[in-house]
Amino acid sequence: VQLQASGGGLVPSGGSLRLSCAASGRTFSSYRMAWFRQAPGKEREFVASSRSGYSTYYADSVKGRFAISRDNAKNTVYLQMSSLKLEDTAVYYCAASTVPVLRTHPREYAYWGQGTQVTVSS
Repeated sequence: VQLQASGGGLVPSGGSLRLSCAASGRTFSSYRMAWFRQAPGKEREFVASSRSGYSTYYADSVKGRFAISRDNAKNTVYLQMSSLKLEDTAVYYCAASTVPVLRTHPREYAYWGQGTQVTVSS
């Protein structure tokens, strides 16, 4: 599967932004999809995950502020980000895994999008 992330940009602190990730392939609905992010000088970290028919899962740092959703008919996963903070500034990546069980480490995801920059300003 090929992934194409978009929607990043510059947003003021407290603002909102929605990221999109379009996937190729006809088996999108079977993939566990996730968003990760990587800030300068830091390791890539898990943000949120979605699997069709199962609960979504979030990192504690974004819980209550971010929402992951997917439209299987459009082969697209979204990340709605609200109440953005300076520390949310990072390159955001979408990822896909054929492993059905929840995984939060980047190595568990075989497919990656190119990343989209999110910058939160004060």
